[in-house]
Amino acid sequence: MSRTISIIGSGFSALSASCYLAKAGYNVSIYEKNDTVGGRARQLIKDGFTFDIGPSWYWMPDIFEKFFNDFGKSTSDYYQLDKLSPAYKIFFSDEVITIGDHMDQICEEFERIEKGSSKPLRKFISQAQDHYDIAINKIVLKPGVSPFELVTKETITKVDRFFKTISSEIRKKFKNPKLISTLEFPVLFLGAKPSQTPSFYSFMNYADFGLGTWHPKGGMYEIVKAMSKLAEDLGVTINTNSNVEKIVTENNRAIGIIINGNTVRSDIVLSGADYHHTETLLDKKNRQYSETYWEKRTFAPSSLLFYVGFSKKLKRIEHHNLFFDTNFENHAEEIYDDPKWPENPLFYVNFPSVTDISMAPEGCETGFFLIPIAPGLEDTPELRQQYFDIIINRFEKRTNQNIKEHILFRESFCVNDFISEYNSYKGNAYGMANTLRQTAFLRPKLKSKKVDGLYFTGQLTVPGPGVPPSLISGKLVAELIEKNEH
Repeated sequence: MSRTISIIGSGFSALSASCYLAKAGYNVSIYEKNDTVGGRARQLIKDGFTFDIGPSWYWMPDIFEKFFNDFGKSTSDYYQLDKLSPAYKIFFSDEVITIGDHMDQICEEFERIEKGSSKPLRKFISQAQDHYDIAINKIVLKPGVSPFELVTKETITKVDRFFKTISSEIRKKFKNPKLISTLEFPVLFLGAKPSQTPSFYSFMNYADFGLGTWHPKGGMYEIVKAMSKLAEDLGVTINTNSNVEKIVTENNRAIGIIINGNTVRSDIVLSGADYHHTETLLDKKNRQYSETYWEKRTFAPSSLLFYVGFSKKLKRIEHHNLFFDTNFENHAEEIYDDPKWPENPLFYVNFPSVTDISMAPEGCETGFFLIPIAPGLEDTPELRQQYFDIIINRFEKRTNQNIKEHILFRESFCVNDFISEYNSYKGNAYGMANTLRQTAFLRPKLKSKKVDGLYFTGQLTVPGPGVPPSLISGKLVAELIEKNEH
């Protein structure tokens, strides 16, 4: 009889792990507290408008393709993938930078802003591609067990790049502040300030400029649906509305979980839920990390999100839009150094209906607005309204159009919701940041050190924040379970 595994949560990492474990012959059941699968990547459908509640950027298409290839499938078996052209716009206070869908266009745009900048850009992206190849094919495929995982013939010559920052590398090559902000932007997906992120993570710039920005028709939730379908085809049982209240242990081994007062026994427990929350489901003696430990970690930002239905098509916007018309460094300090609501926030707006007409009624626009903020902040309706007014006024000014009277409805999501919906530590949106001291083997472990048969996956463990790393995290923990629990 095959061994049984209970998986807590149904986000990308949990779905990924479930597929690999089912393929390996385990009897796998997923337990999701909410009424739909996907974890933070859920979907909102209202009055004909479709919103991705969480992730909205599709980068690193090769990672998604490799995942489905591992099961004899392709992304095209499940969803249509389109490359965005242009990839995105960045609105500064006095001009707009448009990032095209290939390097020649991007170099032309850089030259327009700063003459002579295309040459160092090509060299920087070539180096970033080298880092990408090493990171994706070597480093991120390691389970974070030992520092020696980082020592390979490829990485040994680049060890200095783990101790320099991405910010210092970029600022050595470029002087124009707009180009600096453009190049520092991708590492924000890793959840830390560019000045705290190792320069090796420039591979995110290759993911951006080299591989491009894509969109699955119907939205990011199509990936969740695809992975859920694959998991069920492999024999995984998915249970929604199943809130796990406790992890049951016996003789220092996980033997099951409690849901609604009922014990579900299993040979192995794997949690794709928030790592900190998962440990609170254990008796104190079985927790690996203290509250002090979590307090001292650098967490990725939380977010104030707005989902807005507009009664008309909007002008002078693209699918992805970044509003960097205020000071980049000041906002970063208000997230990481002196946590507080930002005085002049940067923000991001996603209009998927610009390129995908299925996501809004005819003649309308689906708008997703995001302000990155520090985790753990006070979250009130009044603050949400205040910041919605701030960004809508700036949006109207920068795009030179009136949109307020065309708002049909608005939904919001912030710190309190991240806590209540996802049990997220301090309401963070992206997990634990990938800083120098929180990279690879320095992150919380995939395998519990105190409870046998208990494993973790997701953005607080290896490799780190983001959708592609979550797919890889699921694969890593599945391999570790196969190795240890045979």
